[in-house]
Amino acid sequence: MTKGSKLFQWIQEKKQYLLIGAVILGIILYHLLSNGKSDDTLHDLMKEEVMLSNVQEEDSTAKKREASLEQSTMIKVDVKGAVSKPGVYTAQLGERVIDLVERAGGFLDDADQTKINLSQKVSDEMVIYVPIVGEDVEIVEQMANFSQPTEKASNSDGKVNINHADSAMLQTLPGIGAGKAEAIIEYRETNGPFQTVEDLMNVSGIGEKTFEKLKDSITVE
Repeated sequence: MTKGSKLFQWIQEKKQYLLIGAVILGIILYHLLSNGKSDDTLHDLMKEEVMLSNVQEEDSTAKKREASLEQSTMIKVDVKGAVSKPGVYTAQLGERVIDLVERAGGFLDDADQTKINLSQKVSDEMVIYVPIVGEDVEIVEQMANFSQPTEKASNSDGKVNINHADSAMLQTLPGIGAGKAEAIIEYRETNGPFQTVEDLMNVSGIGEKTFEKLKDSITVE
């Protein structure tokens, strides 16, 4: 094969790349020769690149924030007793007892559904115990205590854990009545556990003055 034939064959094989290169070169020459506007064009291109980079960064940040929020609302619930598949299940704040029972395969034929509140919202480390018909109610309460989380509502220092305390425990705090106690419970069920004691001021009706009175009596452990 002659050199001319080889060159022709090479051009045929690479013609799409040569064409792309020619187009790019033409665009560059056009901008360089377009009445001194190349600097403005280059500036615009750089500006667009920066804007695109910012958009991508914001999108990445938003996705991380969503993932973090989703993770903070995920909880674990232990389902026991007369269900098809007892075990520890992942749930989200706001789900109900009936949702977890269904996730555990539903009730067995001898389950006593009258002993549990199916509409109750679940909480982290909660135990849902489904008794069988005729089972001793006192034993059920001792084994399950399904209406309360398993963590203690106060620590060794006597501080009230605002992430787990019930309404009665919250009302032992200075300046917290029944209404504010329910507002605290509703807030943590909607937004997830308090991350710091200062987050308590995000609850409607609890300002700096109230917080100052009780800040030394609470914890989020």
